[in-house]
Amino acid sequence: MTVFEIALGLVLLVAGGDVLVRGSVGLAKRFGISELLIGLVLVGFGTSTPELMTSVLAALNGSAGLAVGNVAGSNIANILLILGLTAVISPLLVDPKALLRDGPANALAALAFTGLALSGLIGREAGLVLILALAVYLVVTYRMEKGTQTPSAELHRGEVQLVAPKTGQLNLLLNLAMAFGGLVMILGGAHFLVSGATSLAQAAGISDAVIGVTIVAVGTSLPELVTSVIAALKRQTDIALGNILGSNLFNIMGILGITAVITPLQVPQEIMSFDIWVLLGATVILLVFAMTGGRICRREGAIMLLAYAGYTGYVLHNALG
Repeated sequence: MTVFEIALGLVLLVAGGDVLVRGSVGLAKRFGISELLIGLVLVGFGTSTPELMTSVLAALNGSAGLAVGNVAGSNIANILLILGLTAVISPLLVDPKALLRDGPANALAALAFTGLALSGLIGREAGLVLILALAVYLVVTYRMEKGTQTPSAELHRGEVQLVAPKTGQLNLLLNLAMAFGGLVMILGGAHFLVSGATSLAQAAGISDAVIGVTIVAVGTSLPELVTSVIAALKRQTDIALGNILGSNLFNIMGILGITAVITPLQVPQEIMSFDIWVLLGATVILLVFAMTGGRICRREGAIMLLAYAGYTGYVLHNALG
């Protein structure tokens, strides 16, 4: 039953996230909102909604380790697993201007997460600061790129066409139904995933933080995985890189921030002592690879995949050994 709950939760989260994004983008198009703003806000939040609902529900259920582990593990998986796999499929092109803006923002977000995690408690005030920082980033980015045809602006517009190419052609009621239905599916998926993950942790005698940084983190990152693989197969790898950089910012500043505002988060010792440093290291690796050669090549992608396999193996070995 536990495995079934986890599987059902993951299916609902992935399907719900896709339907929610498509419905929301369709509504935004019908109301004349620019594709740049849609790509910046709706696509970013939409693909991160599974992480948000899962973390909030876990925190409300008293599983702070699951909530914090989900954010840390999702960002690690986004970089090492998803970008690694995408680069192996097709080398990732890097837009220097977008990297100049989003790279430092990702580094600062990872450093902020590290500092908060090491403090042992992520309170409401810290959560509010993270949310405000995300709002400032979105406003600054939009003002910089509004009305321009820069590669980074085109990247955000391209995200809209990649994840929801034809939703603007659907009628209003259908788009509303998709957005609402997707949200309901995500809520249901988060419920089943948190319930199953908590039961699995108890049955295996391991902490919910371990389940959070592994099974739950990979599961809630599946929308980003699907989007990035599709982009790689279409040779639109700049979109894949932009998708992950944006997702990681939303995860830390948006999801962690909102969850902490709803209920303060006690950070588990194992995340403080290991996972947060892996996240910091993965962010450094990503930026170094992205800044050298104008792309992330297949060899570098393979290194990232091997690093993720080693990280997961170490976490599970420690937990079960």
